[in-house]
Formats: sequence, structure tokens, C-alpha cells
Amino acid sequence: MNLIELQHALRQLRLGGIATVLETRLHQAQAEAMAPIDLISCLVADELTRRGDRLLERRRKQAAFRDPQKTLDHFDFNFNPKMNRSLVFDLATCAFIGKREDALFLGPGGTGKSHLAQAIGQTAIQQGYRVLYRETHVLLDELAEAVVDGTRREFMETLTTVPLLIIDDLGMRKLPLTAAEGLLEVIMREFPVRVRNSEKIALCDPVMPVTHSFRC
Repeated sequence: MNLIELQHALRQLRLGGIATVLETRLHQAQAEAMAPIDLISCLVADELTRRGDRLLERRRKQAAFRDPQKTLDHFDFNFNPKMNRSLVFDLATCAFIGKREDALFLGPGGTGKSHLAQAIGQTAIQQGYRVLYRETHVLLDELAEAVVDGTRREFMETLTTVPLLIIDDLGMRKLPLTAAEGLLEVIMREFPVRVRNSEKIALCDPVMPVTHSFRC
């Protein structure tokens, strides 16, 4: 079996990471007189790295962040010196997800709530959690479409099984009664975690206790 045939066979076995770097690693093995076990170790590490990267990419796409570039590295803490940085980084450890706790970000527009919510979502993905991000009006539109399509149960199942659901721009728009009831049902469902970005605490505060309340 020559190199091309071997690469083809590796891809059939879904070992594309090894197939991609095989020729390079073989040249390295010849140049450095690598032991067979070291060559195999390098190839396995390459495959694991590729699979890990693809999983992260797939989960970021599934999360559907509005601004995928919003991370903690790009957040300007000097913009609001009164912000509780310690709490931000505590949330970024994602320990609250494992504890099935909630977080509510409060504050006027333009203070960084959406940025922080998405940044924490990004760190959650890096730590192996599945994340779903939705602006409130998008979530309600999808819920309405699911009702029309007869897929409401499946849609709610998606929301209830994701470890981290981020609902952004909560309270930004006045909701019709039916939409408000739908949103209330989503919030009250027994899914593990809710990160809610709200202009008005009144929309959520009477509904349920919030473990982490963060004011921007």
C-alpha cells in the first residue's frame, strides 16, 4: 500500500487527522530517526487535536452566537470600573453550570451584557458544554414556528436538554400576551441553566429565584 492508498484508507476509517499529516510526520520520522512508538504517538495526538477542534467549531456553530467574536479577551473592563470582575471570572469557570445554577445580567443598554453572556458561552463550549444562544424575539419566533409546524415538543426538548441556554435582550421589547406566556414557559421549564440578559428585572425577578444576579 503506497502513501496515497494509505491516506485514502485512513479517511475511510474516519482518521482524517492522521491522513492529513501522515506525509509530514513520515518525513519527520526519517529526519529525526523517531522510534515507531513516537511516530504513532504523534499521529494519534494529531488526530485527537483535529477532532477536538472540529467539535469546538461544530458546537460554536450550533450555539448560533450573534457575535461569535465576543470573548472575555476582547472585553473592556475599564469601560465600567464598578463592574464586579471577580464574579465575571467566577461565572467564566462555568462551575454554575455543573451546579445547575442561574445567572441574570442586569443594566441599561450598551453596558456589555450581551458581550459577557456570549463570552461566557464561549468559555462553556471550550470546557465541553453544549450551548444555545438566542435573542428573546428570535426564540419566540422559533417557538411560534414550531407550534405551526407541529414540532413544539421537539423544540422544547432542545431547550430543556442543552446545559447552557442564553436568552439575550430580555425585556427589550413589549411582548404580546401569548408570546409572554410562551417565554414564561421556557424560563420555568426544568432545564439546567438559564443566562438571561435583561433591561428590566421585573420581567423575571418575581418568577423564580436567581442564583447569580450581575449588574453591568
